[in-house]
Amino acid sequence: MADPTPQASQGGAQPTPPRPGDPVPTGGLDPTQVFASPPTPPPSMQGAGGQGGQGDGGAQPPQDMGPPPPPPGTVATKEMGFDDEDIRVLTEVGNYRFGSITSQLTNQNIIIPAHADTTFDEQLFLTLLRGSISLTRDEKWRIIQAIPKLSQFQIDELQKILDEERRKFSELSPKHLTQLMKLEQKHAADWKDLQAVTVQEGARKTEQQKADEIRKQLGL
Repeated sequence: MADPTPQASQGGAQPTPPRPGDPVPTGGLDPTQVFASPPTPPPSMQGAGGQGGQGDGGAQPPQDMGPPPPPPGTVATKEMGFDDEDIRVLTEVGNYRFGSITSQLTNQNIIIPAHADTTFDEQLFLTLLRGSISLTRDEKWRIIQAIPKLSQFQIDELQKILDEERRKFSELSPKHLTQLMKLEQKHAADWKDLQAVTVQEGARKTEQQKADEIRKQLGL
């Protein structure tokens, strides 16, 4: 996945990017801290994991000349351009199609910081982000935290890239569906984990605010 956020200079060691639950500077995370390392997309998915892109769990669409999967419930045939492997995999995955797992998730508890300089559909942005299998959990969180410092152009480009990723993976031939299903299951679990971390962080901040108020009342 291409990176529309500016990269930090290459001179010297870069600080370790923050992770979910870490404190975020007032005004948002510096966009140069979004990625642990510059994206290096591989030419194709490798094995069952398709590792690459933005680190662990990333994947990039391989070159594929076969037809995309038929709609769920449609029987694939060789006359439709599918080969034996396509038909075998379609039998194994049933009604699974790319995006069908993350489409069952929600954006609940994922909070986008205030962004006075940009305008976009926040729920659409989060839906595209949660469906990405080329970004890790931590990178998705850091993108959200960096939103206050992203320009309108960067927001628009991110949405285009995420939408293009979704489209390309959806158009891969059926023989990739088993790999895609495993990747999507992993990223769906990561999104749920991110939601849980956000809830825990919110509860921690609430408790801290209550404690600060009590100390203030006691003159401490």
